[in-house]
Amino acid sequence: MRAMSLLPSAWGGRPAWAEIDLDALGRNVRLLAARAAPSRLWAVVKANAYGHGAIACGRAALEAGAAGLAVVCVDEAEELRHAGIDAPILVVGYTPPSDAERVVALRLRPTVGAWELVEALAAAARRAGWTVPIHLELESGLNRHGLLPDPLVALAERARAVAGVEVEGLFTHFAAAEEGDQRFTRRQFDILREVAGRLPFVKERHCAASATVLLDPEMRLDGVRTGLSMYGYRPAPWCGTDADLVPVLSLRARIARVLDVERGATVGYGRTWAAARPSRIALVMCGYADGYRRGFGNRAHLVVRGRRAPVVGRVAMDMCMVDVTAVPGVAVGDVATLLGRDGDERVDADELATLADTISWEILAGITARVPRLYLRGGEVRAVSTLTRRIPAAP
Repeated sequence: MRAMSLLPSAWGGRPAWAEIDLDALGRNVRLLAARAAPSRLWAVVKANAYGHGAIACGRAALEAGAAGLAVVCVDEAEELRHAGIDAPILVVGYTPPSDAERVVALRLRPTVGAWELVEALAAAARRAGWTVPIHLELESGLNRHGLLPDPLVALAERARAVAGVEVEGLFTHFAAAEEGDQRFTRRQFDILREVAGRLPFVKERHCAASATVLLDPEMRLDGVRTGLSMYGYRPAPWCGTDADLVPVLSLRARIARVLDVERGATVGYGRTWAAARPSRIALVMCGYADGYRRGFGNRAHLVVRGRRAPVVGRVAMDMCMVDVTAVPGVAVGDVATLLGRDGDERVDADELATLADTISWEILAGITARVPRLYLRGGEVRAVSTLTRRIPAAP
């Protein structure tokens, strides 16, 4: 793989990296867009595209058929605009009135939940000679962010009469769409439809995220918001089992040392692991400051030379240790796969999430900014993104 030959001298950083397969992402987006058609597909790239890299993944999603990108705040949208992405960007989180000028300058579609923001947006838009398309979030049961039906309808009617603002969208956020019992989700959907009936001038209604896109064609409405599924994972094992999604991200690191220890020797902080036999221990340069959790110690497995090997001792901030006694020929410089596939073996985000008693979203989004991202097309590195720079790969 070209990625391996590029490391680590190409950026002079730590010998740990994430590989982002943009072909896999594009394949997932095309599958989801076809499944959602004729609805508009918003590709969710908030939280640095769930740890995958918002700029590269946003571009790849748009090339594959996404109609626009969704983020949670103006800063995330600004990063995309500064990278030259001019597609529609929906801001699904809270925007304070103080950000109104930025929203207009960046040509964003903000979510609005208060009259003060409508006024600020309208004033900024009139000064710029533009009309801001706004979306309203309906509170239908998540009880997190949004307006109840009557206040939402009142705000929509009032905003409709204001120059500089267009009430373009109405949406809600499901609380339990990936759970087996869909009755609560159905109630939320019915509330959205009832409110939409009171606002016939609103052009775009959307409620379906990954789980609902995979499960229920009726709920796709005018638009869908695909996040986790775009990156190759299902919100629950039973969601969309007929959809052949491909994980996009792999996390790898170099082995920096191989050490032979005697029976009874301990490894790592706290001496939580002791060798039951003479053992060979490999030092892997990836730790919890990279997003590989401390709790994976003595629980998780890596893949080295195509074989699974257990993580031993506590994961440290910058490194972890793995027992490679049963893996022949391990040497300094070998690549360990912490997340992803090597040969016939793989570790996926669902496996790690189970070990950490969390969800795959958190595992992926938790890969920190100091981990370089390698962006692959056709199995070859096309660009590298680090904390300080973006490096195009040689042709």
